Amino acid sequence: MSFTSKGRAGLLALLAAAVVVVAPSGPAAAPSGALGQDLDALLATNSLKGADVGLVVRKADTGEVLYSSQSARRRQPASNAKVLTTAAALDLLGTQYRFHTSVQSPGRRAGSLLAGDLYLRGGGDPTMLASDYDALAAQVAASGVRTVSGSLVADDGFFDKTRLAPGWAWDDEPYYYDAQTSALTIAPDTDYDAGSVIVTVKPGAAGAAPTVTLTPPNSYVHVVNTAVTGPGSLTVDRAHGGNTITVSGSIPVGAAPDQEWMAVWEPTGLAASVFRDALARHGVRVLGGTRFAATPAGAASLAGHDSITVGELLTPFLKRSNNMHAEALVKTTGGGSWATGLTKLRQDFPTFGVDPAQLLMVDGSGLSRMDEVSPDELADALLAVRGKPWFQEFYNALPVAGNPDRMVGGTLSTRMVGTPAAGKVHAKTGSMTGVSALSGYVTAADGEQLVFSMVSNQTLGSPRAVEDAVAIRLAQYDGTADVRQAAAPAVRSAAADPSQLECSWARTC
Repeated sequence: MSFTSKGRAGLLALLAAAVVVVAPSGPAAAPSGALGQDLDALLATNSLKGADVGLVVRKADTGEVLYSSQSARRRQPASNAKVLTTAAALDLLGTQYRFHTSVQSPGRRAGSLLAGDLYLRGGGDPTMLASDYDALAAQVAASGVRTVSGSLVADDGFFDKTRLAPGWAWDDEPYYYDAQTSALTIAPDTDYDAGSVIVTVKPGAAGAAPTVTLTPPNSYVHVVNTAVTGPGSLTVDRAHGGNTITVSGSIPVGAAPDQEWMAVWEPTGLAASVFRDALARHGVRVLGGTRFAATPAGAASLAGHDSITVGELLTPFLKRSNNMHAEALVKTTGGGSWATGLTKLRQDFPTFGVDPAQLLMVDGSGLSRMDEVSPDELADALLAVRGKPWFQEFYNALPVAGNPDRMVGGTLSTRMVGTPAAGKVHAKTGSMTGVSALSGYVTAADGEQLVFSMVSNQTLGSPRAVEDAVAIRLAQYDGTADVRQAAAPAVRSAAADPSQLECSWARTC
């Protein structure tokens, strides 16, 4: 990744503000017992040999440490960083905050003619759908406007122009979980995967080209389809720096449609394109082209849309581990600036038990390879937020182990099914190549709530089976009557579990 001198200076300032100085001591390790012996055995599993693994388990009510192994060491947290982002954003924005998108104009009205430009002004809403832009267009038409003499102007100035955070992998850039962050964006679905489109490929007759469609329909993205219907595999890709999506390879005759979620280049333009089409459907002609500029002060409002509340956003955000929601929240807390948002988050961390001098976060999602957080800090946060007025909403939004409903179980919907942990574990997952984490709450066999955080780095294959075994063992914990368990985890190999991304990012849950 390359940076301009200005970009390097900004990054250095960010690092200087967040860089760790003193190694954290962490909570004292608990005396070894049945639980400790079982957890020691799980962490000694061959699949974790050579990996850097930390685990801490504490009682939720008292903070007492039941188990600790290398839990003070900082590691890449992956999406477990969202625990900290969520807590700070809820503190700073509140659960009732709504993003606002508006249509404004400084032009003069003469009957159905609007003499001037029409501004589409984004407020950072990551949940805007094509139907929302259609509703805005309907409001403009209902105001009596039929012709706009000027241009359609897209205003994404509520957020800064930094689209991607430091440390995001260049080869993830075409994919929806690594989409660009803009104050004026659009999602193709009710998971609210902002800044992306769904590419659907349907097979045709043998040897014929498959049919390719986009959701939402638009002319902003150009599709080059060289695929054929026949045996083989399909590839959907987008080159860096543009909006040409290529569909190549083959899709078998009679196969189910293939769907790929692809990030677009500059989502502001996609939102403007979809809105322009919506205006035309509602009988509003814009005579000029589309350009990008700030809305003039004093412009009159013609239409507006308020998003769901931040409290409601927590469900798709945490259940589906949505990176774009995290970054929208960070920028919004910073008045549109990523750097300011991160600074405000760090300033808020002590209110829920986290020392900002002991971690490094350069984004809100945990997608960056530069983020560094310890299991102890994550556990401290999970303990402290239990006293926050918004805790129940946070707790309910965490994925629930073994629940098949994708908006309840989320990224844990297919994990720990039929085990003592099913329905008893509310936890945030996190995974990238070589990184895996699971942190949250467990209701133990004796009814006591436990807090735990397990973060693994330098892994080969997926350690999710070990994470699950740890959570299952915690669900079996029975206080003073606790006894050793006989079951050992069935650890999957890298070959059996090739995807080390969040299952929601790989569309497998």
